[in-house]
Amino acid sequence: MSFDTPPSKAPALALTSMLDVIFLLLCFFVTVSVFSQWESEIAIQLPSAETAREPERLPGEIIVNLAKDGTVRVNGATWTHDELRARLARISKFYPGQPVIIRADRATPYEKLVAVIDACRAADVWNFSLATEGTGK
Repeated sequence: MSFDTPPSKAPALALTSMLDVIFLLLCFFVTVSVFSQWESEIAIQLPSAETAREPERLPGEIIVNLAKDGTVRVNGATWTHDELRARLARISKFYPGQPVIIRADRATPYEKLVAVIDACRAADVWNFSLATEGTGK
């Protein structure tokens, strides 16, 4: 008894769909990095500190920009202190430990900075830091 078996084909790996996924991931990361770069390119003169260093960026961190006149900008939108407090409270409810970076201009009045810090504390956000720049030494 002989069985005629058809010649077997070697198994092939479908690379097309894998390349599509890699391309989409690449597009996502490039877009996210551009948006995070825009946040730190807003014209704010940061105060200098001798111990300042380039921070390691955390995923999902919120960057709050505080201008000289006390206006608060997050993701290109201007917010009042009440809006900032409400949004931070909503975020901290779902994501406890959410990192927030406060970038205050060096000419910003101290009470404006304290108002932003109070908004963070009222929203139960305790993982915040103040951005500075190096002295260039």
